[in-house]
Amino acid sequence: MRRRDVLAGVASAGTLAGAGALAVYGMPGDENDEEPRHDPVTIDTVEAAGSSGGTQQIPAEDSVTFVDLFATTCGTCKEQMPALGEAYDRVGDDVTFVSVTNENEEQVPDADIADWWDEHDGHWPVGRDATSDLIVHYGSGTPIGVLFDSDGIVRWEESGRKESDEIVSRIEDVLKSKSE
Repeated sequence: MRRRDVLAGVASAGTLAGAGALAVYGMPGDENDEEPRHDPVTIDTVEAAGSSGGTQQIPAEDSVTFVDLFATTCGTCKEQMPALGEAYDRVGDDVTFVSVTNENEEQVPDADIADWWDEHDGHWPVGRDATSDLIVHYGSGTPIGVLFDSDGIVRWEESGRKESDEIVSRIEDVLKSKSE
């Protein structure tokens, strides 16, 4: 094989690799500044301790929003309630803080949610995602924490039990980045 043929082969392979990288990653410096946003969902809130009946938009307009997706039948959700309560007490005035179940009215009536809420010391807004838009979008297990910035962009989401320090730290990071 001649040297020219080898060089032509190497150059062709390099061109193909570069074209593939360009197709997958785009032009260098051609960053897409648009972060994925979740279309707002309106949930029905439940009359319970710290929660009035009505509706709540998630993410809340022009507010950092922390959402806890839970189920009344979830043992981990029950265990996480003290950490959520502590996090709410520390930053609840600075963010829209809400817990949401996708259990329907037939499974768990509002009165049962209110009783569960009171039993586990919930004292912030609690609601029901009757269409399951949130749980379908963010996962199938509970609990799930989702943190939106004031532009409605998801800045953190995580399933499983979370400690209050982690929740507060994540919220404070988002609040700090918006004030800079």
